[in-house]
Amino acid sequence: QVQLVESGGGSAQAGGSLKLSCSASGYAYSNSYCMAWFRQVPGREREGVAAIYTGEYSSYYADSVKGRFHISQDNAKNILYLQMDRLQPEDTAMYSCAAGRYCLTDWYQGSGFNIWGQGTQVTVSS
Repeated sequence: QVQLVESGGGSAQAGGSLKLSCSASGYAYSNSYCMAWFRQVPGREREGVAAIYTGEYSSYYADSVKGRFHISQDNAKNILYLQMDRLQPEDTAMYSCAAGRYCLTDWYQGSGFNIWGQGTQVTVSS
């Protein structure tokens, strides 16, 4: 059974950095998967943060994180990463990774993803 497990969350000061990992088990990243990070704050809609299409190494970012976050992958280890720099209190959320066949134009709304992890909490203090 395919599973995604996130790690690396925790607390950071504003301006600091954290690196999230998403380990996949039950399948291996192929050359054509869309992997993404989402975040959600209680009471608010889930937000697509970053996505990467493994076949072409194309990446996509929400405007709110462009220039601060970087999504990457290690296909040999079946791990997806999210490097988060210059963190801001507004980045506080539960972060989850997801996998799907393609990166659809509305990927940021969760479209096309059928495998989700449980999430890891990120808290940024000012």
